[in-house]
Amino acid sequence: MKRIIIDCDPGNGIAGANTDDGLALALALASADLTVEMVTTVSGNTPAMTGARVVTDLVRRCGLTVPVYCGAERALCEPEEEWRRQLDTRVDALSLGYLWDSVRQPALFSDYPRHAAERMAECICASPGEVTLLALGPLTNIAHALQRFPQMAEAVAEIIIMGGVFHLDDYIKDTNFGLDPEAASLVLNSGAKITLVPMDVTVNTLLTQEDLLRITAGHSPLARFVRDTLTPWITYSMLTRHLKGSWIHDVLVVAWLLDPQVATAENFRAGIEIRPGLTRGKSWRYRQPLRVGVGIDPDEGADVRILTSVNNALLLSLLERVLSPPAVAEGPSG
Repeated sequence: MKRIIIDCDPGNGIAGANTDDGLALALALASADLTVEMVTTVSGNTPAMTGARVVTDLVRRCGLTVPVYCGAERALCEPEEEWRRQLDTRVDALSLGYLWDSVRQPALFSDYPRHAAERMAECICASPGEVTLLALGPLTNIAHALQRFPQMAEAVAEIIIMGGVFHLDDYIKDTNFGLDPEAASLVLNSGAKITLVPMDVTVNTLLTQEDLLRITAGHSPLARFVRDTLTPWITYSMLTRHLKGSWIHDVLVVAWLLDPQVATAENFRAGIEIRPGLTRGKSWRYRQPLRVGVGIDPDEGADVRILTSVNNALLLSLLERVLSPPAVAEGPSG
């Protein structure tokens, strides 16, 4: 049984918001091999308060008692206005909001507990080496936690991060690192054991509508949540990205923890550009010896493990096995 904290920016049920955080949450909550100690939310794909609303609604409708804490509303330094404009209004600009007309909106609650960074750090530091931190959004909460509790870097078992993009056409930066480059740099260089799950790999995942029906064939609240909230997002992704389904970036973080066979990984030194300019927020990686190393410190960057490929069929099989396990036949009576 592995103890985990999930830091995320979910948008399930919110028109135009990515749903892969919710799929990752559902996989973790449904797995008998994981204990979710808490879920914290950060501003990224959705504002932190919206994410807290989504997660609180999910755990309550499933009858769970997982604590949910709302975290950072803003990045350490990065201005949020242009990011929020693109993330929050694109669905309306494309006139595709109707895809969510029949989707149940997450319920509103009167109170969302704050102090995500403090609760995260306290839990990890109270049990050194026992808690793994899964980071599915910008790293602002984790950066705040490390600033206030530097001992957390040594106490955390591992930080598995969905973030970074290295050699992918049409991307200079990804949203998770781009929305808070300073936080990403701080976390990468904290000394904690880190695994990166970059977009270079996650764009090789794919979930079609047919796959969705299969992996949610069960009747659990989590399966229904996944089916109901991912259906419009897959259609939206097909219309806007011209895919046969949708990428499911964040779920690979949880799947890798459950079964490392779903992906391959290699060790690199890695970092992120935080200076102003075109490449601000761009992540980079290398291994020694560099073919051209002039002016580059051989120890530049952090020593991290990076996923380099994914077995999408195995990933979908894992989702189906956990979210819709086969019914157990009853034995003979008498």
